[in-house]
Amino acid sequence: MDKNKYELYCDGGARGNPGPAGIGVVIWQGNKLVGTYSKYIGRATNNQAEYQAVVLALGQAKRIKAEELDIYVDSELVVNQLSRKAKIKSENLGSLFVKAWNMMIGFKRVDFHHIAREKNKEADKLVNKAIDSGE
Repeated sequence: MDKNKYELYCDGGARGNPGPAGIGVVIWQGNKLVGTYSKYIGRATNNQAEYQAVVLALGQAKRIKAEELDIYVDSELVVNQLSRKAKIKSENLGSLFVKAWNMMIGFKRVDFHHIAREKNKEADKLVNKAIDSGE
């Protein structure tokens, strides 16, 4: 296990789209759970919440001095935009894209992977917990 390689599972969601929203992040280093994070973010769209989850994940990765990141997100749009495979058409997402992009500076490697929602259940539970606590 490389001590500076981490897997980050991110999810964001809104009830109503837009509506009350939350984000969740689960960080693993090999088989070791490093941490779980959830936050109520107020009113947002699903895509805004997904981006904010990535921003939270990148911030936590910087805090633990991670160097190589594999970030798993169940939003194909967010993965494709952050991998530069899709253009950002929404002004609201553009500012979040720039924030996430700037936070990637300083890491040796950041790779984004699209995963099925079923494989992101832990982060999804954190999203629902955050929304429940904030509503």
